[in-house]
Amino acid sequence: MDGFQEVVSPFSNFMVDSYRLVRRCTKPDRREFLKIAGATAVGFLVMGFIGFFVRLIHIPVNNILLS
Repeated sequence: MDGFQEVVSPFSNFMVDSYRLVRRCTKPDRREFLKIAGATAVGFLVMGFIGFFVRLIHIPVNNILLS
């Protein structure tokens, strides 16, 4: 019976912790959602500009090296 308890105990603890997490989660209000959406949009823009400038520098350097 002890071996069975060793197998079931981690699963049981995981289920209890998962239930506690889901119970504490709340739906964001409008202000919080807009803040998260704005931060995500800024992140996309920053990563896009970084990729654009890396590509902008990479093309001429690549042409110089290959020609």
